[in-house]
Amino acid sequence: MIKYKDLVKGDKILTKQLGTPVSGKLLESPKQGRGLKNIVLIFSNAKEIGVYARDIIKVKRNNNWQEVTDAPA
Repeated sequence: MIKYKDLVKGDKILTKQLGTPVSGKLLESPKQGRGLKNIVLIFSNAKEIGVYARDIIKVKRNNNWQEVTDAPA
């Protein structure tokens, strides 16, 4: 598992903002100064949309999908 705070710009992710897992790519880092953003910009389905941190469920690292934990509510 990977903590939300360890996500980085460019990570391939799965989100659930549309009700079913949708692939996308982080367009910005979740880190903001000493805190974490509750909403991050992603690229999904050829559109740029904002996604709640709690909707990011997986990230692709080393060619494997890993769960994302500890996102801000």
